[in-house]
Amino acid sequence: MSGRIVVVGSVNVDLVIRGERLPTQGETVAGGAFERHHGGKGGNQAVAAARLGRPVLFVGAVGDDDFGSGARSALAAEGVDVSFLQTLEGAATGVALILVDERGENLISVASGANALLEPGSIGPAFDRIAVHAGDVVLVCHELPTATVREALRVGRESGARTVFNPAPADGIDRTVLSAADVISPNRGELLTLAATDDRRSGRALASRVAPGADVARAARMLLEPSPGGPGVGEAVVVTHGPAGALLVTPESALDVPSIDVVAVDTTGAGDAFNGALAVALAEDRSLQDAVRRAVVAGALATTRVGAREGMPTTTELEAALAR
Repeated sequence: MSGRIVVVGSVNVDLVIRGERLPTQGETVAGGAFERHHGGKGGNQAVAAARLGRPVLFVGAVGDDDFGSGARSALAAEGVDVSFLQTLEGAATGVALILVDERGENLISVASGANALLEPGSIGPAFDRIAVHAGDVVLVCHELPTATVREALRVGRESGARTVFNPAPADGIDRTVLSAADVISPNRGELLTLAATDDRRSGRALASRVAPGADVARAARMLLEPSPGGPGVGEAVVVTHGPAGALLVTPESALDVPSIDVVAVDTTGAGDAFNGALAVALAEDRSLQDAVRRAVVAGALATTRVGAREGMPTTTELEAALAR
């Protein structure tokens, strides 16, 4: 199988300040350097997948402003098909304000703009024109309205595609969303938010299992198992652990997938590189374990250069790192 990647997600412009350290609440830290980059989880994930050689089609929205036209051109320059990227009249393109310290850690605040206006009703017609089918992978992020995310996962699965959901941010997600995803890819904090929300909505007395010190594999299995709220995630929960790699949890097993040693200069976009690479590997019909391994290494490589997209590896770079 050699499928396409259909990304349904956000497009932002990243306004970045790099400084010695991150400010605390109410504090102003001077002396930083300003940069502007193209971003948004959806756009970044699309670029990550395109650099790894898969055909990528993007479904999303930008505003009718200079940021929007620039974002469209940047995606097209990476080989992403932007035929299904809407331009919404009178809307602003999404903007992310990002602070990065000298260790590469970051704080991010987002004004969603046109991303928040992408309607569920636009998904079906777009997928019909794309002719989504078995072998494709539909990759969806949560920087869109939850109803739109739910529809993208639902229609993707009904079309025969494999569905991958990056639940970031993790608020407001219930079983109607999770059960439409074959694979979800939260980090540890997002996983515990999802599990705690599921706990409350299902009425199960599992609070101790989703507390800050909870066992990650057990919390992940909660989302795979059926509950009073409905079916669970279809195949796997992949919990990312930054430089430590990832934990692949299926109904049958939990497997640690280690990362590689790199000198990280900017962690912005590492998770997006992970998700793009994961989708590509699944579209290439690789096993879940192999797909997660490749995604972990791609995420690590993305931290070695400044910028959300600048460090995302090509196929040649990824294969070289895997060989090492």
